[in-house]
Amino acid sequence: MGDAEDKPKPKSSPSSTTSMRRKPERFWEWAIAAVMFRLILIYFFPNTLKHLASRPEVSTPLTSLRRLAEGYWLKEQASISAYAESMDNRTTSCADFFTAILLRATGQKLQSAYSQSLKSLGLHEILRASEVYSSGDIAALVFLWNPLTIFTCVGSSTSPIENFLVVLSIYGACTGLIPVAAVGWVLATHVSLYPVVLLIPLTLLLGYGPDAPPKKLFLQTRSTKNAKQSTGISSQHLKPNNGSASPSFSWGPVMQFLLWATAWVFYVLLLCEISVRRSGGLREMFKRYFFAEVFEFFRDFFLIVIHVNILFMILPLAIRLKHRPCFLAFAYIAICSMLKSYPSVADSALYLGLLDMNFSFILFCGYVGVNLLSPVMHNLWIWRGTGNANFYYATAIAYAALQIILVVHSVSTMLNHDRWLRKLCTKKAQDL
Repeated sequence: MGDAEDKPKPKSSPSSTTSMRRKPERFWEWAIAAVMFRLILIYFFPNTLKHLASRPEVSTPLTSLRRLAEGYWLKEQASISAYAESMDNRTTSCADFFTAILLRATGQKLQSAYSQSLKSLGLHEILRASEVYSSGDIAALVFLWNPLTIFTCVGSSTSPIENFLVVLSIYGACTGLIPVAAVGWVLATHVSLYPVVLLIPLTLLLGYGPDAPPKKLFLQTRSTKNAKQSTGISSQHLKPNNGSASPSFSWGPVMQFLLWATAWVFYVLLLCEISVRRSGGLREMFKRYFFAEVFEFFRDFFLIVIHVNILFMILPLAIRLKHRPCFLAFAYIAICSMLKSYPSVADSALYLGLLDMNFSFILFCGYVGVNLLSPVMHNLWIWRGTGNANFYYATAIAYAALQIILVVHSVSTMLNHDRWLRKLCTKKAQDL
């Protein structure tokens, strides 16, 4: 789960200190209210939701329930290839509530891991905050009550199931449930190709754990401790809980994950082969997925731009943020939502739920403005004929620019947070 703020502030864990007070929590009341709100919209405003389902910002050709029903009819009734008119071959479910529960559990696990990391650096006094909310509760409620999440849920889109599978894979990796992480990642990749990039943060999560300070901080703490011991000065405050051991990569869980993922991949492909055997098999399925998303002319160029451009950012971010695998997963999800061929508001709803930050006023106004202007520009272009495609295209460019600013700001703030921890360790060493 991403954590970015304008100024680095300490986090705290429910079990970090006994002296820490907590504000009263009402998570379940708000979560149930969010579910009831969705049911009210579904059952009492069907006409409005029918119009919402036709919006390209909510339901894309890859996530439309109408395309799903069309493909099923072509396959079962008309004995025609499901890819003849529709390329959607996925199941659907309104899984927002379960996604929020997994977000809550993941946030609590990450918060606890962050607390242990600070203790290992001898910075346990940072955890003595006065009153805090659980970051997992906040992330879950932000996700449930985000208007973009609600629109996606009630707008006849299959995106909620994709979001659920992505969060399921992250949750499984954070909690050490390797089979769960594997099946979540495999199914998320099957539903939408882009979650394949999550293989790197999931590997780092299983290898390093949910959260660990940069290795330099451990080495700095270790060297300071040795120096103090050599001069006969006590280094009790610098002794990490784990014996001053620097974070090491564990290959055992990673190999288990790869084995489980391989088994699930073969199983899913076998089911797909059985299901689409009359429609050309797996070869036709992959061909339609990759080549139906581009224009007929300059196909090779568009394939590179759409599917390869994302890969250029994977390695640099992984090298710099390997000690924060949950935040790395957030960055990858946000980048995929910017560059995928058929973006929707569901993509933003997912990474905004993973992000815990002080949202700047400019970004907030930008997101609100773009989401209000997008349907207006679409109406002027498609229905009224008083505008052209550039009207709608301009809102899409503004939307992408806001997401770029958000990702850059978040990554910069996380790096500043690490520098802040390094300064605290240096100051502590000097004081001792």
